[in-house]
Amino acid sequence: MGLQADRWIRERAENEGMIEPFEPEQVRSINGNKVISYGLSSYGYDLRVAREFKVFTNMYSSLIDPKDFNEQAFVHIEADTCIIPPNSFALARSVEYFRIPRNVLTICIGKSTYARCGIIVNVTPFEPEWEGYVTLEISNTTPLPAKIYANEGLAQVLFYTGAEECEVSYADRGGKYMRQTGITLPVS
Repeated sequence: MGLQADRWIRERAENEGMIEPFEPEQVRSINGNKVISYGLSSYGYDLRVAREFKVFTNMYSSLIDPKDFNEQAFVHIEADTCIIPPNSFALARSVEYFRIPRNVLTICIGKSTYARCGIIVNVTPFEPEWEGYVTLEISNTTPLPAKIYANEGLAQVLFYTGAEECEVSYADRGGKYMRQTGITLPVS
């Protein structure tokens, strides 16, 4: 990135709709109440998790198969917080919609505030020209229930620019997770 990273991200978000809605500064409190931070950071953007969750349950399934996924493996929850059972996981989606430029690759990683509590967000790339709401995979690695806060920071997106544009982008390939609007289950 030729510009300072935070300035480059701000310009793409504000002028090209790379991140919507876009928070141009780190938000650490709302109306005097502490929140897990979100918004623009030095080399990335801390995304928020929406109020929409799918929490894994083993009530109706005995096997998870990515080629034949049974939606009954999850309980759908819409709430300001989500409790993930011990040694289990949930899917969620970002508040923000992303449009990744053709010469950019991002890596989405979990925030250390959650990681220090044993809550891990799967590392995932957003490929050049991918766009959509991010489906987030959240694992509770602890033997205790874990709480996730909606509309607060959950993961950080780091941006890497290539010296030139890629030959074939995610959009060119017709990627199966293109333009996700909600939590997207495995697609084979």
